[in-house]
Amino acid sequence: MTGQLPDKFTIRVYGIFINEQHELLVTDEFQLGTKMTKFPGGGLHFGEGTIDCLRREMREECNQEIEKISHFYTTDFYQKALFFEDHQLISIYYTAQLREPVNFKISSKPFDFGKNENGNQSFRWVSIHSLAPEMFTFPIDRYVATLLKNGQNQK
Repeated sequence: MTGQLPDKFTIRVYGIFINEQHELLVTDEFQLGTKMTKFPGGGLHFGEGTIDCLRREMREECNQEIEKISHFYTTDFYQKALFFEDHQLISIYYTAQLREPVNFKISSKPFDFGKNENGNQSFRWVSIHSLAPEMFTFPIDRYVATLLKNGQNQK
């Protein structure tokens, strides 16, 4: 891009899942040749609502139903999409709860999936009290982590 603004949007929808021990669920992934730590969720499909997107992503990524979904934050600043040329990124975050029983493995260590192959993913809990925004790969996730760290909308 040579100084021009993007002419397309990429919309991503993420879940903020905080358990009773005040731990945040994060996902470590290897996608597009890159290791990343982020909030669980993914891209909005055409014809899909944002909450439906989050429900679908949680079913696809970890066979998990979610409930008590409430809007937390929508990007209110310009962010160029990292992986798509000429796209502006809009990220929408919802707080939600995992419906019991939890149907997926939750690890105690980062990137607990062996080889760095596209599509590999693992989940882990991180204490809100020791949350470091810089642990997240993407700028908007870092911003949301800062909001959480500063006590906005915590359980």
